[in-house]
Amino acid sequence: MSVVRQSLAVLRKDLLVDLRSLRRVVAVSLFGAMTLLLFSFAAGTDSVVLKEQAAGYLWLALFLSSTLALSESFRVELEDDALEGLCLLPVDPRALYYGKAVANLLFLLALSCILVPLSFGLYGPSLRLPLVNLIALLVFGLAGLAGPGTLYSAMTSRARGRDVMLPLLLFPLVVPVLVAGVKGTALVFGGDPMGQFGSWLQLLIVFDLVYWSLCGLLFGKVLDS
Repeated sequence: MSVVRQSLAVLRKDLLVDLRSLRRVVAVSLFGAMTLLLFSFAAGTDSVVLKEQAAGYLWLALFLSSTLALSESFRVELEDDALEGLCLLPVDPRALYYGKAVANLLFLLALSCILVPLSFGLYGPSLRLPLVNLIALLVFGLAGLAGPGTLYSAMTSRARGRDVMLPLLLFPLVVPVLVAGVKGTALVFGGDPMGQFGSWLQLLIVFDLVYWSLCGLLFGKVLDS
């Protein structure tokens, strides 16, 4: 239970930092909104095309915004050597990882609460499956981004060109998550006559279990490097 309490303390600290300084919230939200707008301009005025591609545009906006959010999550830890101070505390490295990973997941879920309604307004898709299906897909899909993203963000936080290194390392690893998220969301928007939604959701859950288990074990090695 000590690891759980320590994780909650790290989570509380990260949430307080975000609430006291809304810089990351505003920057990432504006970036995601502008990404959706650019996709709508690129697709033109064909409403049919916009509806058909809405799932892909939404997940690409979440995907690209997540790299900015994850990079910023460790930037604050570099100020005044705060990360070194955290490493010196008698805290289990797994608690540091899971606390920050859950904080990043909550941040991305809050971001999705902005981008999903905006995508409905820009692209005009309709829900053919219950809303709870879309919510479940977002939760497990964004968990698949936040899990490895937190590990790689810590790994590249002290590297030169970290803003470039993070996407290069993260993108190949989370391609299955992106594909499953897009396919599942397309079924939510377009209907699921073949009953495929459950398979895509199960795929996301499997990847989440693998990512969050392995990354929690490897996080201590990353901090020591």
